[in-house]
Amino acid sequence: MLDHTVIYSLTANLELTEEIANILGINVSKCIVSHFADGEILCEPLDTVRDKDVYIIQSTCSPVTEHLFEILIFADALKRGSARQINLVVPYFGYARQDRKSKPRQPITSRLVADLIKVAGIDRVITVDLHAPQIQGFFSCLVDELTAIPLIADYFWKQNPNREDLVVVSPDHGGVNRARKVAEKLNVPLAIIDKRRMKPNEAEVMNIVGNVEGKHCIMIDDMVDTGGSCYAGAQALKKNGAKSIKIACTHPVFSKNAAARMLSDFFDEVVVTNSIPLRDEMKVDKVKVLSLAPMLAKVIEHVETGKPVSVVYDIYNHVDNDKKNC
Repeated sequence: MLDHTVIYSLTANLELTEEIANILGINVSKCIVSHFADGEILCEPLDTVRDKDVYIIQSTCSPVTEHLFEILIFADALKRGSARQINLVVPYFGYARQDRKSKPRQPITSRLVADLIKVAGIDRVITVDLHAPQIQGFFSCLVDELTAIPLIADYFWKQNPNREDLVVVSPDHGGVNRARKVAEKLNVPLAIIDKRRMKPNEAEVMNIVGNVEGKHCIMIDDMVDTGGSCYAGAQALKKNGAKSIKIACTHPVFSKNAAARMLSDFFDEVVVTNSIPLRDEMKVDKVKVLSLAPMLAKVIEHVETGKPVSVVYDIYNHVDNDKKNC
């Protein structure tokens, strides 16, 4: 079934790639990623890719530009090696926050990156929870955007059999749709933190919309970078009487002071996916990592066999089935 399918990992997601390959029952093909003395990157496959469907698995996480150029250079090598189709599985798509001009003379870098990916020879992009859904329109190749919402909802459904005092919280207005979907799956209320962003990575909480007093709060976000806005939101939730606070995000960027903030007493649990390898300082009991491998492996299988991609979420459907049986 997957005789013509080849999977490669560059340097960002080695463990995730191995897990995906094990689920699919194939081996991760070998490649070389090396640097010249001046820092130039060389990426090349060790085996033939002629007439193969190739999947590159690589998040553009820190160091973002280096990981991006590994993708572009390796895709060019695959194209020149006569690969039949080149697919990029990029669980975390960096530069996604630069998706529009918020003031004069700013670049729209996410569009630039999408153009570079196409020019490099990539035919399809598979990604998870883009920072802004409209980024799909920047690509001139096929794009499948998955979401970790069913995975996260499934986890909290199992962890909270009694959900009477549970409330899902959106850390800002921009993430309301994401948080609402989790709240609907858990069948619990939604609250919104009304904040004003002064500049990147800095925000001031203005108000909380909804009742959190005496509630166990689950804050839902697509990514946590420095953790500043989530930390400020947690402080506001506590001031408004929240009993406990857990935070869940798809992409654990965790730069700068994020570890100190996320591991503080304000958060009882931090739930993330393995779209980005977890930093060593975050590998503690408080942090729970949910694997995207089953979902990504199912997508690769469905793409290769011509099945609908949307049904990959069926592996988490027992949340909805349990609700029907209640």
